Amino acid sequence: MRAKILITPILAASALLFISGCSSNQSVKTTDGSTIVTDGKPEVDSDTGLVSYENAETGKTEQINRDQVKSMSELDN
Repeated sequence: MRAKILITPILAASALLFISGCSSNQSVKTTDGSTIVTDGKPEVDSDTGLVSYENAETGKTEQINRDQVKSMSELDN
């Protein structure tokens, strides 16, 4: 009985650490020289040519045309 009480919080904490470790910030550099920091990896829609991302500063989901993106890279957190 006591072992079950200890195992549950340990498993929950492990799951939270695993999930939080999967999301990393990305840097999107645009052709006009600006840099956008995103929360998580941006998604590229090949049909529309748009890159969707969550802005790390505002928390809002935004889009930019793929032609305006110079590079995308993962940031060290």
